[in-house]
This record gives sequence, structure tokens and C-alpha cells, in this order.
Amino acid sequence: MDKVKLALPAGSLAKATYDFFGRSGYKISGQERTYRPTINDPNIELKILRPQEIPVFVGEGLQDLGITGQDWIKETRADVEILQNLEYGKIRLVVAVPKSISEKMNSVNNFMEEVWSKGKNFRVSTEYLNIASEYIKNQPAYKNRFGESNPMIVTPWWRKGDNPRVKIFLSFGATEAKPPENSDCIIDVTETGSTIEANNLKIIDTVMTSSAVLIANKKTMEDPQKSEKIYDILSLLKGVVDGSKRIHIFVNVKKSNLQKLLSELPALKNPTISPLADENWCGVNTIIEKDCFIELLPKIRKLAQGIVVYEPRQVLALDEIVRRKEGKCQTNPA
Repeated sequence: MDKVKLALPAGSLAKATYDFFGRSGYKISGQERTYRPTINDPNIELKILRPQEIPVFVGEGLQDLGITGQDWIKETRADVEILQNLEYGKIRLVVAVPKSISEKMNSVNNFMEEVWSKGKNFRVSTEYLNIASEYIKNQPAYKNRFGESNPMIVTPWWRKGDNPRVKIFLSFGATEAKPPENSDCIIDVTETGSTIEANNLKIIDTVMTSSAVLIANKKTMEDPQKSEKIYDILSLLKGVVDGSKRIHIFVNVKKSNLQKLLSELPALKNPTISPLADENWCGVNTIIEKDCFIELLPKIRKLAQGIVVYEPRQVLALDEIVRRKEGKCQTNPA
């Protein structure tokens, strides 16, 4: 079998990605020295790329799998299959304007109208050219004035769009520094908003939220051999996501209370029931949703002798992977 080519992100997602893989059982080494680190699976070939590039390369089949942000999938408009939201690297893509702007200017609509009323062009600085253009076009103020015309996108190499009254400039970083001289607003990512605040900007809207996702090339998923390996990878990574949301509990309960415990706790799906040294007692071993535990604890306390709680590193829902695989095979027969 040819190796599955997996692209890992450089930059802000890198450390969280390596930590995530570590919790899944994979060991990655050499990432500090090379863009081609090694992994403890001979059927996987790693390469480190910028998250902006990964959706494009996966969509084109140059990589079989990749980890990137949902924001870059939308920005690049890549045709990829999203296999799993990995639920780390959570950010917001926001619109921010100078704090000096009047408090009445609490929306992009109002701000654009004010700028246009002075005979000026509205300027946006961003790395997300396509998302910004779509966002601006969908604003009522823009539609009322310009209909379906496209904002002008400006890069060092080319321009496109037929409406110079809105110019979207490609930013190469330090986007927060652009207003007010070089742009009226920015569309940029933030985790906490602290950097935006420190640069005398205020957030007036959220364009989208994003987190890291595992994506695949659609044709690769039709390859019988590679898809088998991909489902193995998916199982381990999904197990980390599920493990972060669940807890593993062990309780000792009198046999006379067992059925009542199980009926009171519907979250205990297919628990393992084990005999104890005292034949009047048994052990119950199961996994429950972490968010349910506080609500369930009073019921457990009344019926059980004691409880041991573990936070699992992984919970492998293999039946879900099998169902997904079978559904995929029916949709795309080999």
C-alpha cells in the first residue's frame, strides 16, 4: 500500500496538533528540524505545511489528509471532505474598527454608510480576501447601493472586482496596525480579543468561528486500501475528541438496587456488570458524558456504595467508524 500523505499545520496550530496526536497514541519526532517529521506508523508520511495551503493541496490530491482550520477551507473554497472536527485551535474571525469611531458606529452597515457619505472608499485589510468580499457583499447597505457588483480585491500582483468604492487589501500580517491610515476596518482572527484591544481597535461583528478539522481528498476516500488506513487514523483522533467530553466511572451497588440505578441513569448505555467478593454486591463500569456527571451524582450517591472516576485519554467509538465507512462504501463503491 502507498503511504497515506498527511499534512500537519505550521504556525499557531502546530503545538496543539502535536499534543493532540500524542494523546491519540501517535509519536511524532523531528518537527523542530525538518518539514518532514517521522511518525510511529510506517504507513503514514508526514509533511508540515502552512494551514492556508493545506485545503488546496488536499483538494488537488497532492496530500491525502490534512489538518487545517475551518476558516481556511472556506477561504480557499477547497473541495475536500471534512472527516472530523478536532475541537482545538478555536478562533473567531471578526470585524474590528478603531476605538475612535463614534459609539453609534456599532455595525459595519452604519460605518460603511458614514464613509461613503463623505465621498470616500471603504477600505478593508485582511488575509481572508474571499470571505471578506462575501461578507461585505451580504451587508444590506452594500446591496442597496451596489447590488451584485463585487468589491475590488487588491494584492501586489493583481486586482479583481468591479466596485472600487470598497477595496479589500491583502494583509501580510500585523493586520491590527493597518487602521486608520491604511484601512477603515480589519477582518482578522482572534482567540481572546486582547491583541485587537491593545491596538486601540474594537470588535463590532463576528464573521465566523473556526477550529481545527481533519480533512481528506475525496478521491483518496474511494481508494480501498488508503481509506482503510484513513479510518484507522480517524478512529484514534476522534477518540481524543470523545475522550475529552466523557468520563469513565466505576460504582459498587447492591444487586437489589442495580436495576433502579440503571433506570435512574439512562446515560449508562450497555454498562459492564461484574460480580464482587460479596455476592450481594456488583460493580458497574461505564462511560458517561462529562456534562451529565454533576446532575447524575446525587442519584448515584443514593444507590451506590462508592464511585471511582477516570478521565479517559481516548474513547474509541469503533461502531460509529464502521457505520460511517459502510455508508461511504454504499455511496462511493470501489
